Amino acid sequence: MYTLATPAAAEYGPGLLGFLVVFGIAVALFFLIKSMNRQISKIQVPHEKDKK
Repeated sequence: MYTLATPAAAEYGPGLLGFLVVFGIAVALFFLIKSMNRQISKIQVPHEKDKK
């Protein structure tokens, strides 16, 4: 009977490249959210009493 050789769980995975890609996306997301909050804080919302 022939069996397929399956690698052990420790022999495969995302590795360093996968970690660096996810870490890079997380850093980019952090700076995008920081920039978005800065831009949103600049918005001046008109109030009801200012419309009259």
